[in-house]
Amino acid sequence: MTRYFSKSISALLLLLSLASCQRAWVASPNLETTDVPVEKTIVPDPELEARIAPYREQVTEKMAEIIGRAPVELGTADYQSPLGNFVVDLMLAQARERYEGEIDMATTTNGGLRIPIPMGYVEMGTIFELMPFENELVVLTLDGHTVKAFFDVAAEAKYAPVANATYTVKDGKAMDIRIGEEPLKLDQNYTLVTSDYLAGGGDNLSMFKNALKTEKVGLMMRDAIIEQIRELTAKGQAIGADTTMRVTVLP
Repeated sequence: MTRYFSKSISALLLLLSLASCQRAWVASPNLETTDVPVEKTIVPDPELEARIAPYREQVTEKMAEIIGRAPVELGTADYQSPLGNFVVDLMLAQARERYEGEIDMATTTNGGLRIPIPMGYVEMGTIFELMPFENELVVLTLDGHTVKAFFDVAAEAKYAPVANATYTVKDGKAMDIRIGEEPLKLDQNYTLVTSDYLAGGGDNLSMFKNALKTEKVGLMMRDAIIEQIRELTAKGQAIGADTTMRVTVLP
């Protein structure tokens, strides 16, 4: 249900944005004359506005829905952060509930987390701002060498929080990599849940394209965040992150 609501909201937001700059379009062979400037002098089309008004009201009401509460702001930082840890941990938890096999770890990147989760009551609209992309969770099966390549990039770039894994950074390289409590074994395969965007090599994670297997979880990343917050709220718990150190940076 959440997944279909999420897609419907995205479509409605697109319709609203189009309505706000509605203008008659006239075909022309000259591409330079087909641009439609967006400015305050453009008058919305009354008929289209009337058609969209009920949907705008629904979207506005839904975006204002309070789904949880955060005692402190959750933001991003290098290597690990309250927001990064919160998101990768919930990705792992939500994916494990739906995936038939074992999932060893999870990752995303700071670039996909567009705003912090603010202190106080958290509205639905905040999560759409945090995760505005239609990214889907996927489980990758990776060999040990590919996993090592990922951690080396994470160590150098500093932008990929991880769940159920720890490592040490020395001279921009990853050392003492542990998946769960066990040291990384290069001759072993591992499963990792991430977004389909990163699975396709986004954010310079091209090694993920070497996955031995890619499987869909059946859950959008945004919906996973919303579901986790709803579950916490139902239990009377606030939005919070496990801030246990996952990355040790040596001088």
